[in-house]
Amino acid sequence: ESLGSVQNMSLLPSGFAPTNLLSLALMAQLVSGFEPTSTFLQSRVFSFSPLMQEAAEAEVPPTFSVRDLPGISAPLGFFDPLNFCGEASEGKMKFYREVELKHGRVAMLASLGFLVGEQFHPLFGGDVDVPSYIAFQETPLQTFWPVVALLISVFEVFSVFSFNSPFGGERWSIRSDYENGNLGFDPLGLRPSDPVEFKDLATKELNNGRLAMFGIAGMVGQELATGEKLF
Repeated sequence: ESLGSVQNMSLLPSGFAPTNLLSLALMAQLVSGFEPTSTFLQSRVFSFSPLMQEAAEAEVPPTFSVRDLPGISAPLGFFDPLNFCGEASEGKMKFYREVELKHGRVAMLASLGFLVGEQFHPLFGGDVDVPSYIAFQETPLQTFWPVVALLISVFEVFSVFSFNSPFGGERWSIRSDYENGNLGFDPLGLRPSDPVEFKDLATKELNNGRLAMFGIAGMVGQELATGEKLF
């Protein structure tokens, strides 16, 4: 069309030289030649934008929610009638969970020992044949109970390092990077690598620990009331 316009001189206004028209055509070609480059740059910029967005999202830590923690199961679901979780921070909730885990584990061991010890007691010559709630008083350990308490406290001291500093921080709260109940002790390799399976296993441990806390309280109460062995 540009060449046709150049050849059709009758369509040009007076005083308009062909060289001017050729200059305009050349400039148009030069400008159009840069368009693919600009389009290429735009496409590169837009192609990087999802990566930049993903990087920005990766820097944002996930929002903590108590309803995402293990231990919520049927039929009660999320059970908090006293509203301990209402205004509690993440550090405070991790402290509550650590307390629950420790008491549950101790209660599970105590329940097993309470039942087995009354029927099978080979230690100390087999002479400790009494109800479990007074079995400790019948052993030589009764005389050295401060030493026993000291040995037990050694393991508890290490848990202090999982707490937030009380100076300027929230009291009775645990660091957000601490994993509740993880003592680094798994000799049988029972810990699943899949997060869903691990949450399911953690829920089972919590439920068994909760049941054991009620169980050991009931067993001690029964023996205190009767003064006799359970069986």
